[in-house]
Amino acid sequence: MISDADDVASTRRAALDAQLAAITGEMDGANRAREIALPACRRVIRCAGSSIRAIHQGDPARAAGLADESEAELRIAQKALAPFPSIKYAGFLHDAEKEYVEARAVARLVVNEPVPGPDELRVGGAAWMRGLAEAASELRRHLLDLLRGGAVERSESLLAAMQDVYDALMVVDHPDALTGGLRRTLDALRAVLERTRGDVTTSVLQVRLQQALTESGGQPR
Repeated sequence: MISDADDVASTRRAALDAQLAAITGEMDGANRAREIALPACRRVIRCAGSSIRAIHQGDPARAAGLADESEAELRIAQKALAPFPSIKYAGFLHDAEKEYVEARAVARLVVNEPVPGPDELRVGGAAWMRGLAEAASELRRHLLDLLRGGAVERSESLLAAMQDVYDALMVVDHPDALTGGLRRTLDALRAVLERTRGDVTTSVLQVRLQQALTESGGQPR
């Protein structure tokens, strides 16, 4: 005959089993989502990096196609992780969004067009800010290529864009836990900006000297 104690134990065990089944079921779903999202995020980053390289190589059509591929992979990751906030905010999705933003922002900045905002790009605000800051740093490479080609005025325009991004983001005064480490990214951008300003200033002075010598009938040395 089953005692009251046995009934209590059986009920307790059944309740524990049900609770654990619910937890492990959710964990199984989160793990499947992670297995989908991680490789997708890697592809986001790879395509975004290739897109930026294509911009520097003067191939905007290829850059746009690669950025589209990056976005497609990002949407896969975002959709998979949407039901699982604990995985969604683990960090790797933020990094993928940041790299995607950087690719889109560089493409716009080099042609002097407005950068699409986080709502348009469908990314988190912190990822958008960091991606924008890294895009401004990435402009240095494009700017130096322009300087070597003698396009000083265009280089000055890119320098102004870098400065605008830095000035805009500097007003953000929130903890790194909220911004994803924006302060460190801005510190790196400031160093890049200072070096780039020195390069542009040197080139401008050289052009002015050459013009002055030409106008005076002298020969640049």
